[in-house]
Amino acid sequence: MELILREYNLKLKHTFTISRESIDFQPSLIVELKSGGFSGFGEATSNPYYKTTVPVMMQDLEKIRSVIEAATNETPGEFWEKIHPYLKDDMFALCALDMAYNDLYARKKGKKLYELWNYTIHKNPLTDYTIGIASIEKMVAKMKELPWPIYKIKLGTKEDIAIVTELRKHTDAIFRIDANCGWSVEETINNAVELKKLGVEFLEQPMKADNWEGHKEVFKHSVLPIIADESCIIEEDVSKCHNHFHGVNVKLVKCGGLTPGRRMIQEAKKLGLKTMVGCMTESTVGISAIAHLLPQLDYVDMDGALLLAEDIATGVTIDFGKINYSDLNGTGVTLM
Repeated sequence: MELILREYNLKLKHTFTISRESIDFQPSLIVELKSGGFSGFGEATSNPYYKTTVPVMMQDLEKIRSVIEAATNETPGEFWEKIHPYLKDDMFALCALDMAYNDLYARKKGKKLYELWNYTIHKNPLTDYTIGIASIEKMVAKMKELPWPIYKIKLGTKEDIAIVTELRKHTDAIFRIDANCGWSVEETINNAVELKKLGVEFLEQPMKADNWEGHKEVFKHSVLPIIADESCIIEEDVSKCHNHFHGVNVKLVKCGGLTPGRRMIQEAKKLGLKTMVGCMTESTVGISAIAHLLPQLDYVDMDGALLLAEDIATGVTIDFGKINYSDLNGTGVTLM
């Protein structure tokens, strides 16, 4: 097996702002694994909040190139268990590698990834489209630029209720709110009351990740469901979220890929938690991998490629929230 690493700097259509940062470009690592005439592709983006950069990911993968390239016919689960000890401190790199290996494995089997997992796709959820923090005029303009059935609205300002009140005048779409740890307990409970009136479906990670007492308080008193994101990073976090959140948002880059991501989703279901997968502004490479998890999800946020000025791959396409799969096997990705 051959390991190929590619670095990209993905340009965004608009400056993307959340409660803690703004970006115009998203650095990204694409991993390709070649074997037996097939190629599998995976992706992980950089993220300052998690102190992850593309050069570090590449360096960590290069250190174990010989281990990776020695793989033969292991299942994705076996491969992940073998590689995890080497990359346990770099889950982003592990994600890109695991994603590529899952893709390669399915292509060798002559199946799409969801077929390999025996998932049926007839009840797939629609994806939302994210509106980053900006002036109200710019946020309205972004909605008008891309009419959509579900919008995820980034908040965490002093004018949050006013923002959503104004946005509601321009669309009947479902709203989801992501405050990216920007609120207090009192703000969350009070804002939930007003936001429910404005057609908001749920709140995602309103408070700081480690405020477990606060999460429990909000869980008891919020009139809207609360979905964990920054509080649910790796597999062990799912059980912690039980009785503190109503659901979990699994990010593949944070947990180490599709292999542990699927386990997290199953654990969440056992605990009665709603299941969601989110993206980290990936290209169609990462987004296409997420698409194969859809049959197991209640909600999905896989709009990363839609936020890009230019994509670097073909794969799944998205039409008014509905995901259409590629005709190709594996994740269905081809680099442009």
